[in-house]
Amino acid sequence: MKIHPMWDDHPTIQSELIATNHLIEKNITIKNPAVREEILKRLLSGGKMLRPAYSLLFSYYADERDAERARAIAAAIEVLHTATLMHDDVIDQAAVRRGQTTMNAAFSNQVAVYTGDYLFTVCFRLLSLYAKDAAVLKIDTTGMEDILIGELNQMDMRYDPNMKMRHYLKQIQGKTAQLFALSCYAGAYKADSDNKLAHLAYRIGHNIGMAFQVRDDILDYTQDPSVLGKPSMSDFRNGIYTAPLLYAMQANRKVFEPYIAREDAILERELTEVHGLVSQYGGIELAQGLAEKYTLKALKLIRQLPEHPVKETLKRLTEQLLLREM
Repeated sequence: MKIHPMWDDHPTIQSELIATNHLIEKNITIKNPAVREEILKRLLSGGKMLRPAYSLLFSYYADERDAERARAIAAAIEVLHTATLMHDDVIDQAAVRRGQTTMNAAFSNQVAVYTGDYLFTVCFRLLSLYAKDAAVLKIDTTGMEDILIGELNQMDMRYDPNMKMRHYLKQIQGKTAQLFALSCYAGAYKADSDNKLAHLAYRIGHNIGMAFQVRDDILDYTQDPSVLGKPSMSDFRNGIYTAPLLYAMQANRKVFEPYIAREDAILERELTEVHGLVSQYGGIELAQGLAEKYTLKALKLIRQLPEHPVKETLKRLTEQLLLREM
């Protein structure tokens, strides 16, 4: 069971994430040994576990912290996140994620879809068994609805030549920022009597999630596929137009018209040409500016948190995400 080396400098949260992984493993009870092994490989393969980490960090603000409850919420969030990724891979016909063969490539689309559905049930089982709080279940249900609506909005806009920045921001608000916001909110829930801290945590998580997704979309254009763990420009290949491209198109839309709104297989030569145009028209730099804007918003809100040893960790982690290379 691996834990990402980024947590080596944070032994407290590292041990919490190890305990969270043990809880996840205990609750994957599917009988098919091959499928169970593949599920656990994806859940416990040393990913960054950022969403559960944020949830666990915010849980420390409670005067009487319930460690079991905090880990159950963190585990449910990681399982939910993995379920959505499995469904994404089916939609995108992806063969590789995080350097591993995807579930749909290892088995079939049908197995991958049912596995994702199974993980949704594990998410709710974890909350019902350990969180013991109907309000948390309601939070998670609402959050899941927003996430899935965000994914549906993205599917609806694939290959759309009229895609605009406002559409993109709405998409990532649903499909990525919502889960970060939910993670922070659920961790801080009931930390104080009036839940003001939880609402502040929600806003922090929202901005972190927005910055995270924009940075992720930048890496799709800038990072080596062997480091990224998937083919470069995979979103563009699938008709998903993100911040670097949209900013570049604002500068000169006409030069991109031969490449967009095409559902036929795009050639590698054409991908190279698109990449060059995105760089030429400043799309990557402008997108990085957008990520920095959301990061600064998150950091400003973090400064409003009560003083606590985890506050500095939240600050450092949020700054670190803006500079990540994978």
